[in-house]
Amino acid sequence: MEPIFHIATRVDWEDACRTGAYSTSTVDRTLAQEGFIHAARREQVDGVFARYYRDLLEPLVLLVIDPARLEGAPVREDPVGQDTYPHIYGPINTAAVVDVQPLEQQT
Repeated sequence: MEPIFHIATRVDWEDACRTGAYSTSTVDRTLAQEGFIHAARREQVDGVFARYYRDLLEPLVLLVIDPARLEGAPVREDPVGQDTYPHIYGPINTAAVVDVQPLEQQT
């Protein structure tokens, strides 16, 4: 299975490393509020960044997630406009994150 990606604030990722699970859905929204965690395929990351994260001033990271390593959090491809995006229906256990890349203002 191909990896999927999630843009996170560095602070949120550091909190997840302390607790063992990541549960921020998107900017200012939790998993509990949204019902899932937004994710993207590699070719979608630049567009997601441009639409939702470009104006954030805090440091960001790109989480590279192996869906096969997610524990109890199914991934579904849901329609969004003319495309589909992967959504993670549960918290991301930190062991499922196989790489964390600093995300500059230009991806």
